[in-house]
Amino acid sequence: MSAEEISERSGDVAVAPRMKAADRRELILAAATAVFGAKTYVGTTTDEVARAAGVSQPYVVRLFGTKEKLFIAVIERAYARVIDEFRRAMPGPEETRIDRMGAAYTDLLAERGMLPVIAHSTALGGEPEIGRVARRGFSAIWHFLRDEAGFTPEAAREFYATGMLINAVVGLRLTGDYGDEVSATEVLDSCFPGAVEQVRTLLPAADEPW
Repeated sequence: MSAEEISERSGDVAVAPRMKAADRRELILAAATAVFGAKTYVGTTTDEVARAAGVSQPYVVRLFGTKEKLFIAVIERAYARVIDEFRRAMPGPEETRIDRMGAAYTDLLAERGMLPVIAHSTALGGEPEIGRVARRGFSAIWHFLRDEAGFTPEAAREFYATGMLINAVVGLRLTGDYGDEVSATEVLDSCFPGAVEQVRTLLPAADEPW
């Protein structure tokens, strides 16, 4: 057995030894996105991420170093994923471009924690390293909207504001109030026109663990 395989089996859970290193890294980042998205940066431990990914905690530390570095990798991945999805949605009639890009952002809900970690990163501007990376990701999306998607400053502001509202809906787990609470119903109908029921299947309930 190789040293890497022994390291992978050093904790409570083992990783399939034939999985490629890049695939293992992506597996951990997806699990970390879900856990950080539900429990925030401060409330998450590398052990919880390891258990969610089905790997040992020492392996997570060996791969990423510290929790801070793991979170930075998570938010870098999240911001890059947003831009990738926007770019895929761009081809087509110009008059419906904003609608397609908005739908692409909503589709990111399919990965648990993706939008909450973006929202959470914007609250950590005071953290020296995390804040720097979050500002860079935030600015990258703005530049994409202005330079590549061709939005006016006003259109970019409105589009970004809608995305932030969606992040708040996700973070608050507001879908459980749909149909029972007027403001929640109006907000969800406004953010997800024609897609509220689909979105409700993707978002966790208020009392649902990550």
